[in-house]
Amino acid sequence: MKRTILNNKFDLGKAAAKQGANLIKQAISKNGKANIIIATGASQFEMLKALVQEDIDWSVVTCFHLDEYIDLPETHPASFRKYLKERFANIVKPFAFHYVNGENNVKNECLRLHNLIILHPIDVAFVGIGENAHLAFNDPPADFDIKDSYLEVVLDFDCRIQQLGEGWFKNLEEVPKKAISMSINRIMQSQHIICSVPDKRKGNAIDKVVNGQVTPKVPASILQKHKSTYLFLDKKSSFLLNQ
Repeated sequence: MKRTILNNKFDLGKAAAKQGANLIKQAISKNGKANIIIATGASQFEMLKALVQEDIDWSVVTCFHLDEYIDLPETHPASFRKYLKERFANIVKPFAFHYVNGENNVKNECLRLHNLIILHPIDVAFVGIGENAHLAFNDPPADFDIKDSYLEVVLDFDCRIQQLGEGWFKNLEEVPKKAISMSINRIMQSQHIICSVPDKRKGNAIDKVVNGQVTPKVPASILQKHKSTYLFLDKKSSFLLNQ
């Protein structure tokens, strides 16, 4: 992983967006199009705000996203489809955006998305890391070997507490217990990965991801094995690392 530490989350977002935009433009220059993954969550606010301002020909970009709660309507404030439409898709209007619809039959939805994404090799994946070091909604212990591109997952307590703490739900009982998530294996097949992780609450996870061993108990530690991952941190999220 190539690690970059910025002063604050605003600088982090701009730097991550700039690097991601350059890689998208390289893919377009080479292939005439690009396929990307867009992440959600509070950690991606600043990156997305900067990314939509980049000079990219979005009309040739196909997008996928990482995960969505099962049985949560798009009208709910925590809906990732709602998040992505409001903060990204409705602004840049990409060629296509293949959303995860957690209101569909789960098995059919996973198969539908799998069949789509295998036809669109990912050039750039924008991801974050959870407080429990999850990657997408692959909580520990994550399955590094599953070949399915999307799968049904059960969200662990720490993950659900994080969603509550970020203000998406009024109480823990409201936080769904299941979601559809892109698999670790599919994320790792991306040509490049842009990983944006601000805030002190992510510090312990970052320490394990960067300094620890690769283990399913720390799902995002698998990024150590990816050939082109750019990890963007701020002073707060990197406080346990040697600066």
